[in-house]
Amino acid sequence: MEKNSEVTLTIESLSGDGTTVAHHEGLVVFVEDAVPGDIVKAKVWKVKKNFAEARAVEILTPSPHRVEARCKHFGTCGGCRWQTLEYQAQLDFKRKNVVDVFKRIGGFDSVEILPVVGCDEPYYYRNKMEFTFSNERWLTDEEMLTKDEIKQELALGLHIPERYDKVLNVEECYLQSETSTHILTTVREIFRLWGMNAYQTRTHEGYLRHLVIREAKRTGERMINLVTTHDWEEAMQNLTKLLLKDFPDTTTIVNNITERKSMVAIGDKEKVYHGEGYITEQIGGYIFHISANSFFQTNTLQTEKLYSVTKELAKLQPSDVVYDLYSGTGTIALFLSDAVERVIGIEVVDSAIADAQRNAELNKVTNCFFLKGNLQEGLYSKKDPEQTKTGWLKEHPKPTVVVLDPPRSGVHPKVIEQVLKLKPERIVYVSCNPSTQARDAKLLAEGGYSLDVVQPVDMFPHTDHIEAVARFSIVK
Repeated sequence: MEKNSEVTLTIESLSGDGTTVAHHEGLVVFVEDAVPGDIVKAKVWKVKKNFAEARAVEILTPSPHRVEARCKHFGTCGGCRWQTLEYQAQLDFKRKNVVDVFKRIGGFDSVEILPVVGCDEPYYYRNKMEFTFSNERWLTDEEMLTKDEIKQELALGLHIPERYDKVLNVEECYLQSETSTHILTTVREIFRLWGMNAYQTRTHEGYLRHLVIREAKRTGERMINLVTTHDWEEAMQNLTKLLLKDFPDTTTIVNNITERKSMVAIGDKEKVYHGEGYITEQIGGYIFHISANSFFQTNTLQTEKLYSVTKELAKLQPSDVVYDLYSGTGTIALFLSDAVERVIGIEVVDSAIADAQRNAELNKVTNCFFLKGNLQEGLYSKKDPEQTKTGWLKEHPKPTVVVLDPPRSGVHPKVIEQVLKLKPERIVYVSCNPSTQARDAKLLAEGGYSLDVVQPVDMFPHTDHIEAVARFSIVK
């Protein structure tokens, strides 16, 4: 196999990173623009010792799992790379990937991995979308082929994969809502008419950075957040009037302002132009205030399923004391609070702790306690290993259940050491990256815990992402 050669491949499976897997002459080939079951003609663009990479240029025999992509931007945007694969097949292959990483990385050959909990509606599931302004619009294939003069104009949409200097003008999107797309189009047209410029990282000039739309799926509330480089009250007042005219049911409109050179959709200063500056959402009967810069799970309806799985696998009893590590804004802690004696959430970010405490007060939950601390340092005291009555544990009993919900990088080995010393009866590990979860599961198993079951949950249809909840029981 040589670079730029064309080969016929039978696509076997998904790779877990948005591409597919085939084999040719004993070599693994990662193939873009195909789905499992396809027979394709593919052009090879990279050849290494142990693998090659290729792109399908012709579908010779379509897979029985292949479907038509719903979005006109499919193949360019890169946001929903599995749109051409039927949804049940997506779930089946995601489970297969979880099985594979637990076997290959964790060494678990016979663990029970349940079928994936899928979304009831795999479209319009996101409660938050971040769009980017740019003075450099991505040109479509049709535009590139035309002989007509192409006008460059303000773009507002999503970045092309691996091209952070270009933005695709999104004209339709099935991730958030039809109203969200209408807002996107309206804001783009307003600023075009006003002759506004986008911020450029090369020159550090320009006013417009991001448009962030939050929509609560349970309450129907909406936030429109414009992120800019500086305060321009007249422009924001005029924009607010126009948006409220076209979208009168908007709950709040805010302007986040930042002079940072990096393109991050977060402001250092915030001004509210309509409403209270936040929206409310419900998960499992609990109410949460969501401000412009608050972290909140992106798929509201599926988050309820994820937390219900967590609650069920934890086998909670009224006498249980739960430690919720990496507790964030307290969503899991509050969700579990009605089934246990108390929940202690531990988090290192001040603003997250403040949000968690505010959410507990909002829901009149009195058995949740949120503490600040570095999990690698203070969870267990070497000075008092028997009673463990120092540090965070000074006012709280030892846990019977520990919930781990770390970032994609997983749990630090030192934190695992701390958890193992506490010897909770059960550990429930909620992960957005099964690879690091399998790695950490091996450490927990070596520390005296059995892996009982893994329940994958699909939070992001049409992507390669998969969450998984695992329960561990102490070996007595």
